[in-house]
Amino acid sequence: MAALPSGQCPPLLYGTAWKEDDTARLVGLALAAGFRGIDTANQRKHYHEAGVGEALKAAFGQGLRREDLFLQTKFTHLGGQDHRLPYDGLAPVHHQVRQSFLSSLEHLGVDRLDSYVLHGPSEPVGLADEDWQAWRAMEDLQREGLVRAIGVSNVSADQLEELHEGAEVKPVVVQNRCFTRPHADEAVRTFCRGKRIAYQGFSLLTGHRRLLGHPDVHAIAHRLGATVPQVVFRHCLDRGMVVLTGTTSPQHMAEDLRCVGLRLTTADLTAIDAVVG
Repeated sequence: MAALPSGQCPPLLYGTAWKEDDTARLVGLALAAGFRGIDTANQRKHYHEAGVGEALKAAFGQGLRREDLFLQTKFTHLGGQDHRLPYDGLAPVHHQVRQSFLSSLEHLGVDRLDSYVLHGPSEPVGLADEDWQAWRAMEDLQREGLVRAIGVSNVSADQLEELHEGAEVKPVVVQNRCFTRPHADEAVRTFCRGKRIAYQGFSLLTGHRRLLGHPDVHAIAHRLGATVPQVVFRHCLDRGMVVLTGTTSPQHMAEDLRCVGLRLTTADLTAIDAVVG
């Protein structure tokens, strides 16, 4: 992919969850394929952030410039961690955020991040005091120039609205598993459009199996000489999402990136919208 202005999120991010000891190899392949956005988390339960750092070190050594890479990681509350904590579990939440952030910088071998994300509120409804403590600590990191943008993932529309209303530094990133939410998370996406928040969608293939097998989607792919995943991803881009993909296949990595060059007609978009529901 072509170089982007420093700190700008590319249309596709490579997601690093659930890759364990294969993380470094797969991130290296993704970078070689042309991905310039990497998403991870300091949550050893599901991510191997230090493995991402291994791949980055190798890529930087081969000439990749830090300023050409969009790097995003997350702070995960205690309830989302296992015993391998990146912070003192007995410390106040605002200390946990800073400890986790500094640990992430060490893992990744960098001195700043492009995006830092709260890895979901601690409660399913509303925002708890510990969520606000975490957010205030993230605001401090942004003010200090250690991270360009802050955001939140796994969030409902009500929670996002509450966060946006009370935040001193407004969230500019939301990351959700949209195709498992009502009407493809339309309420959150609408709020994001109105507030100029980047909406990152993940599990875009596994979250909607019907979409992958639908004859209308297959017909569009056949007409364009494209794969079905490419058509799905292009639809998501056209509907205002940043696409996360975590494929482990080098072939699919290259194919996924080529979705940027596809052009869907208005009729195509409407047909796919009808399948999504």
